Amino acid sequence: MKTSYQNPAAKNIRQNWGLYLLLLPSVILLICFAYKPMYGVIIAFKDYKSASGIIGSPWADPWYKYFLRFFKSFQFKTTITNTPLINIYSLTVNFPLPIIMALIINQMHAGKFKRVFQTITYMPHFISTVVMVGLIRIFLSPGIGFMGNICNLLGIEAPNLMGEASAFKSIYVWSDAWQHTGWDSIIYIAALSNIDIYLYEAATIDGASKLQKLRYIDIPMLIPTASILLIMRVGNLMSLGFEKVYLMQNDLNLSASEVIATYVYKIGINGAQYSYSAAINMFNTIINFILLITVNQITKKISENSLW
Repeated sequence: MKTSYQNPAAKNIRQNWGLYLLLLPSVILLICFAYKPMYGVIIAFKDYKSASGIIGSPWADPWYKYFLRFFKSFQFKTTITNTPLINIYSLTVNFPLPIIMALIINQMHAGKFKRVFQTITYMPHFISTVVMVGLIRIFLSPGIGFMGNICNLLGIEAPNLMGEASAFKSIYVWSDAWQHTGWDSIIYIAALSNIDIYLYEAATIDGASKLQKLRYIDIPMLIPTASILLIMRVGNLMSLGFEKVYLMQNDLNLSASEVIATYVYKIGINGAQYSYSAAINMFNTIINFILLITVNQITKKISENSLW
């Protein structure tokens, strides 16, 4: 039987106690704000009443009562379709664009122009969601907006794009691309900056063109970083930012803009149906967890890059 001082883990802690002491506040915060609140998930299996509290509320009969209610609800098909469709559209557009942006910036040699270009592309990221949606509404307004004025000059009727369900996904995704592509490219630029300059010199001596350097040096060096970020993006395929979708919603585009996050808000906060909303959110989390595990394993077998 091994004693504590023979245990490798205990020995490691004893030798590096200072580092573990520095880590302690982060661990405490993680437990308090991430793991401790998890016990509240049990309200998905209870007929929760605020007066009785989580523990005092009776258990739902049957235990899957609220999950079944969601599966049978008229909003199930809408939310379970819109959420992944918007995310897949966003992944298709907003995953490769930062990589392309990083490759373009990496090819720039004029230092001053490069810094100005990066600053300009980063700036939209700092616009708040509320302001961003306000800009979208003003820009696309058929009456006083930029789109409306252009159409008036051309003598055609301006379309009400914010009121068209078919246009919602494109407006959401491409406005996101404009706002975040520059900022998201930073991590790829950092990966490119770690490439040994001698690789470029050797390629130049061998007569490689810029396109060949891009193909055989830059892109392969980005694959590990891109793989990890792709896994994380796919792991959130059933989650979509609540604020922007909710602010862009209206009665005319609701069929394309109602997602799980907005539906949970409406029935949980506005409707005070806490058990029902908790069950929907738990179902959403389970799907995301399964997707994360699956994609991680697939990526690990294909490229040997994974989160764990």
